Amino acid sequence: MADTKKVAVVHEGKAGRRIAIGACVVFLVIFLVLPLVYILAVAFSDGWLGYKKAVTDEYAVKATLLTLLATVVALAINTLMGLCAAWAVTKFSFRGKKILTTLIDLPVTVSPVIAGLIYVLTFGRQSFLYPYLEKAGIKIIFAVPGIILATVFVTFPFIFRELVPVLTAEGTDEEEAAALMGASFFTIFRKVTFPHMKWALLYGMVLCTARAMGEFGAVSVLSGHLRGKTNTLPLYIELLYQGYDFTGAFACSSILMIFAIIVLILRSALEARGKTEKNV
Repeated sequence: MADTKKVAVVHEGKAGRRIAIGACVVFLVIFLVLPLVYILAVAFSDGWLGYKKAVTDEYAVKATLLTLLATVVALAINTLMGLCAAWAVTKFSFRGKKILTTLIDLPVTVSPVIAGLIYVLTFGRQSFLYPYLEKAGIKIIFAVPGIILATVFVTFPFIFRELVPVLTAEGTDEEEAAALMGASFFTIFRKVTFPHMKWALLYGMVLCTARAMGEFGAVSVLSGHLRGKTNTLPLYIELLYQGYDFTGAFACSSILMIFAIIVLILRSALEARGKTEKNV
């Protein structure tokens, strides 16, 4: 009787596993594989020459370069600020720590469109700051600085959130010991802290990059949709689609898809490398 029950449990386990795997495969095929295949099919519907013409168009190239510029600048700023914020939250005790953490998480809960509107109200013509910005020759709304500002806002929490659990688990014992031995701040960071968090930092940078490249809402509000000047690649794709240039829209979409695949490859490589080092 016991053997029969054991066999039944094993069969139920195998059946459950097959159902779970099958459900995942069906979901991925419907919501991921088929859309990607359709993007490529429409992108190459006019042949290779049509695809090449779409992705090498002057405005497509400018939109791609602007997307990369906003991503790189946002990544640099968020890496620095994420490191500082995570270090402050995990290594020091001070009043307002919970408030600081809540504010850092704010971009996750606030709609990107609302974030864009906030910056329009802060730096637009109706703002008290506008006369000073205009006098200094600084233009934020409907300009590249506004796009970068919006991208920084929506991607800020990613690096911070990847670093906090690692730094919290690490504690402060090793750093305090190094400080007692006379090590400087930068030596402690380079020799003690950074080796523990480097993979979390790189992983957070990958997530930040992926989010920055695909940002639409906040950038759309702040950009003004000036073709060749403030249109990022997602905005340019929308412009082509609304103009019924489906081949061009999906061809440019394939560029974002290629960027996404590169980011996923980097993410998988970093995860594998991190697990290898932990096992060693």
